Amino acid sequence: MLKKSILVLFASFSVCFLLLPKASADLALTAGGAERVRYELWKNIFDMNNDALDNRSFFRFKTSLWGSANFNKDFDVYAKLTDEFKSYTYYAPSSSKMWGQTKKGYPFDINEVIFDNLYVDVNNVFSAPVNLRLGRQDLTDYGEGFLIFDGTPNDGSRSFYFNAAKANWRLDESNSLDLIYINDPRSDEWLPIINGEKVNTNLTSSQETAEVLYLKNKAIDHLGLESYYIYKTEGLEGPGFQSQKGTINTLGSYAKYDLSPFTLRGQLAYQFGTYGTNDRQGLGGYAFVDRDFKDLAWTPSATTGFVYLSGDDSSTAKNESWDPLFSRYPWYSELYNLSYKSETGILAYWTNLQMFRSSVAVKPTQKSKVTLFYNYLRANTEIPVSAVFSGRGRDRGQLPQLRFDYMFNKNITAYILGEYFVPGDVYLNKDDAIFIRCELQIKF
Repeated sequence: MLKKSILVLFASFSVCFLLLPKASADLALTAGGAERVRYELWKNIFDMNNDALDNRSFFRFKTSLWGSANFNKDFDVYAKLTDEFKSYTYYAPSSSKMWGQTKKGYPFDINEVIFDNLYVDVNNVFSAPVNLRLGRQDLTDYGEGFLIFDGTPNDGSRSFYFNAAKANWRLDESNSLDLIYINDPRSDEWLPIINGEKVNTNLTSSQETAEVLYLKNKAIDHLGLESYYIYKTEGLEGPGFQSQKGTINTLGSYAKYDLSPFTLRGQLAYQFGTYGTNDRQGLGGYAFVDRDFKDLAWTPSATTGFVYLSGDDSSTAKNESWDPLFSRYPWYSELYNLSYKSETGILAYWTNLQMFRSSVAVKPTQKSKVTLFYNYLRANTEIPVSAVFSGRGRDRGQLPQLRFDYMFNKNITAYILGEYFVPGDVYLNKDDAIFIRCELQIKF
């Protein structure tokens, strides 16, 4: 593994230096870091059942240190190291329905310091309007994260990186085209892990590769258009909905139109390919309307919209389930993001969903913000009967959420998030589920 890492790094840096324009003598070095502290409480998230012993609360501490070297306006190197460790306490309701401690685990061990990012930027390659980014990088600027956001979903929010090569081609003043190659193994094979366990953390559920063509257009004032083609392979068989090898072709478009004080935004994508020996197809998208009221006290804003992700029809041999590709993260809900494991065998595998979503936000002070969300969730196709699901109906349930954000200064922020899920008739048990998080983040 170490030999492979050294060879990859050497090859990447060799290519970059070959493409490097004449270097400047003014080398600029910058560095920084961040500390994130979270407390979380989960209740009934996986089974909607008060009698199961799966409730828990825990702290998690994430530390990141980064540094960059700017050789000139066309060449940069960036690296970031991250570690996250946790302390768990498991809880279950006692006979008096109060909460009692039953088990402890996960001591405060600093473990698996990883390369969260390590890439080089080479701009204006051979004086052409092409910028390259090669190496481990985040990809967070594509269609509001609907299909491309998190390359390491199985480690939670510790990291989001992709092992990728990206070329950005500026076609003209209004159009740009990104060409991206992604290679994300189940556990890290590309870079060394500091203080790691004998078995590295699983980062994905399967061996994943992808090629992406992503076009962005801003030719029309106030209108942003994005069109894309993504070809993804899930090669190494994983659990649940990724238990068979698959190929997924995804064609779609995203649009955002600023009609201040209104904003219209939406996305629609079609998928086709294979799942094992069967054909697959899927349809997914969303549409939202945002409205701000900047002239009113507390500058309120409101959003309403609808999400659709296709589900598998068990009466056909074809697999019609929507595949979230690289968007297995807490897209609209931390609680429901986790609960999908009981349905799909994989955390955050968003699929088979209709969601009606509305929110209202206010800013009581310059440093604070309060947001209230309401979600009503349904399934497109019935979910097979299991220890969690009834096999009847399509009403998933109702999900109100409340979030309070506070900014102490530009480097210190905090928030409290609460989610409360009222299960619908798709669930065998109908005990309410709760998710609570408190976070403090310090940047330096």
